[in-house]
Amino acid sequence: MVARVTRGEFSRIVKEIPLTAAFGIMVIMVYFVVALAAPLLAPYGETSVVGPQFLPWNAEHLLGTDSLGRDTLSRLVYGARNTVGLALATTLLAFLIGTILGLISATAGYTLDRLLSLVVDIVMAIPALILSLVLLSIFGTSVPMLILIIAVVDSTRVYRLTRSVAMNVVVMDYIEAAKLRGEGMGRLIFREILPNITAPLVAEFGLRFCFVFLTISALSFPGLGVQPPTADWGSMVREFASLIAFGDVTPLLPAGAIALLTVAVNFVVDWMLHRSSGLKD
Repeated sequence: MVARVTRGEFSRIVKEIPLTAAFGIMVIMVYFVVALAAPLLAPYGETSVVGPQFLPWNAEHLLGTDSLGRDTLSRLVYGARNTVGLALATTLLAFLIGTILGLISATAGYTLDRLLSLVVDIVMAIPALILSLVLLSIFGTSVPMLILIIAVVDSTRVYRLTRSVAMNVVVMDYIEAAKLRGEGMGRLIFREILPNITAPLVAEFGLRFCFVFLTISALSFPGLGVQPPTADWGSMVREFASLIAFGDVTPLLPAGAIALLTVAVNFVVDWMLHRSSGLKD
């Protein structure tokens, strides 16, 4: 049964939102609007060379130009679409893989559970960033491969959480009753187990998005993430890093954009965890 929120309940939830969560929601909405409307908001094209290299901030180019003479403000705007879009697509794929495998592991029986858990333990024994760097060096740095590799590596964390919370549900009496009624695995997973573990999974989605977002930016800094000429905040930090020695704050702009979105998502996740826990202030 799908839960429905009445208008009164929705109004009560909105009134109970703390300032930190409200700030986080506002920032996330702004980022997504900028990402969706990037071609309309950017004054110049993503790869258009519009002036000399490293032009200072001025009326025509509000944030100056980069090492190739491209408008920095336009690159930042397009970077929102590319970086946030890639992070969202990667997180969705990671959750699809990890959630399905975690639910199957919790309900399929001991043998399959141990096999899947063993594979996940082996993958998690290697630091995620190092494993991603190695796989990208082997298979290439195209956008589809970047999404697939990071999603597969990150899905192991989703698998562990999904399996853990699902294990607490499969031992309940109503699950045993459903098995006695002859319900198959698919019905058990999607009708009985998944609706009862939604809250921790939603909160984990926000955290995973932050980690994936930071991973993509970290991979772009050494040149193994989003490839030029595509605008990306991680690669922009690398491009402008040399300007720090001259007292130029331009490198702080893409870095600040990364940090602001990460903080905003964490504010919202903290609020969602607090609500799902049932604790009161």
